[in-house]
Amino acid sequence: MNNLIKPAYESLIFQFRGYNVMVDADLAILYEVPTKRLKEQVKRNISRFPSDFMFELTKNEKDELVTNCDRLAGLKHSSVNPLVFTEQGVAMLSSVLRSEKAIQINIEIMRAFSKYRALLKETDDLKKEIKNLDNKINHAFKFLLDRLDALHQKSSQEINPVGYKIGNKEE
Repeated sequence: MNNLIKPAYESLIFQFRGYNVMVDADLAILYEVPTKRLKEQVKRNISRFPSDFMFELTKNEKDELVTNCDRLAGLKHSSVNPLVFTEQGVAMLSSVLRSEKAIQINIEIMRAFSKYRALLKETDDLKKEIKNLDNKINHAFKFLLDRLDALHQKSSQEINPVGYKIGNKEE
């Protein structure tokens, strides 16, 4: 596949039920086979696809997917819920589809899943750094507020006025 026109496979990865998955319609386009044929091959080899490799989306999950992804709007009126494949399920597809195209696409998809994991790890690391900075800033603000309160309490004590005293004149 030409590197100049390589699609961004990471954008084809979604999260459902705690898994990073790809939708059967997207995979069918990548493998250049009709979605119906892809599903037929999967059903013929269903023992290769346990529930942690592939599962069918519920109607609510399908609606969520269609709402969040305009390119899958065609699924909106489909009576069949899409199948989604985890990274292991996508790897298993290459053995089921058995074409040179499937092998090449699978290699690219495995790289995309790796990049996706790396991005998630970077995000987690960034969250930790932000949390640490937030804690340091909160500590500094608390210190400053305590110092301001101490200064305020000192200033609120009775202060002898400076200047001339005008006392009671006893005449």
